[in-house]
This record gives sequence, C-alpha cells and structure tokens, in this order.
Amino acid sequence: MKARALAVAGAFTFVPETYPDDRGLFVSPFQHSAFEAAVGHPLFPVRQTNHSHSRRGVLRGVHYTLTPPGTAKYVYCARGRSLDFVVDVRVGSPTYGRWDSVVLDPREFPAMYFPVGVGHAFLALEDDTVMSYMLSGEYVPAHELAVSALDPALGLRLPAGVRPVFSDRDRVAPTLEEARAAGTLPQYAASCEAEAALWPAQGGRA
Repeated sequence: MKARALAVAGAFTFVPETYPDDRGLFVSPFQHSAFEAAVGHPLFPVRQTNHSHSRRGVLRGVHYTLTPPGTAKYVYCARGRSLDFVVDVRVGSPTYGRWDSVVLDPREFPAMYFPVGVGHAFLALEDDTVMSYMLSGEYVPAHELAVSALDPALGLRLPAGVRPVFSDRDRVAPTLEEARAAGTLPQYAASCEAEAALWPAQGGRA
C-alpha cells in the first residue's frame, strides 16, 4: 500500500495493491501496518461505519464535527467515482484554510484519512456513487456543522460541466470566515488533543 501526505496537516491518502483475475478482483482498502507507518499511530477505534449513495453532481459538504468531541474518518469509494476534498477549518493550524483533493474510485481504490477537526466534502462524478466511511465517533446531529463548498475564499476547484446538487443545509452553509466569526470552527490545539485522546493506551499520537 502506498501512502502520501496531503496539503492539510495530518491528512493522508492511501492506494492499496489490487489483485484482479477472471473472477473479479480482491483489494484491502485499509491496512493497519501501512496506516500506522504513515500516520504515526493506529487507526482510531471504530465507533460507526457510514454508507452513502449519490447520483452524479451531488456535492456533500464541507462537513466538520464540533470539537471536542470531534471525529476522525477513513473514507473510500466502493462504486462510481468521486472527487474528495479535505479542508483545514482548524483555527490555528499551520495549514488553516488550505485544502487538497483526491479522485476516489473502485479502480485503484484510493482512500483518505481525515484527522479530527478537518472538513470533508465530495462531489459525485458518476451516478450510483457509493462512499464507505469508518468513523471514530457516532453521529450526533447537534455536533454536525458545515461551511459552504462554494466559498470563494476557499476556492475549491470543481470540474466543469457538473452542476452541483446540494442538501438544504449545505446550500445555506456559512463561509469559512462567517463560521470563524461565529466561533463554531474547531481550534487546532483542541483537535490535536481530541485525536490523541483516541489512543489513551498508546499515550496518544506517536
């Protein structure tokens, strides 16, 4: 499995080896040893798994979780194709306001790791796009927040020819600066502390 650090501090992408044959293929989108070698600690204890199904053009995000408690994610695309964004919304982070993107699909099965406190968005590039998530925390509606994926100050680069389809919540989400002024964005120090607390037996992040 190949690993690469992304432009947002603490975020990574992973590409596993696939094993195709005349029956289909076999792949392991998550591999513990490769993850720990790249990130510096084990994957978080999984508290919830999510499955989303989207038609072409659906844009979900930019979503983040109130921190603390915060939530870390490990995400891959099981079917279809998506353009996934990690956005640093952690106030005080060395990469605050920066973002990176990876095309996720079931051809090479790349995956992304989102540390606690960062934002996540994705655009479905094909109909029948299925995303699979492992999360460090369970879903609590009051903890789920968003900033606008169309915030010009963020400047997320969306492909031409795809008209985004939003939920009502995402359509009216504030800009990054509006969320910062409202005091709803995670603090970088608190995000790092919340992430370290996921591994108390190991003494936190290595």
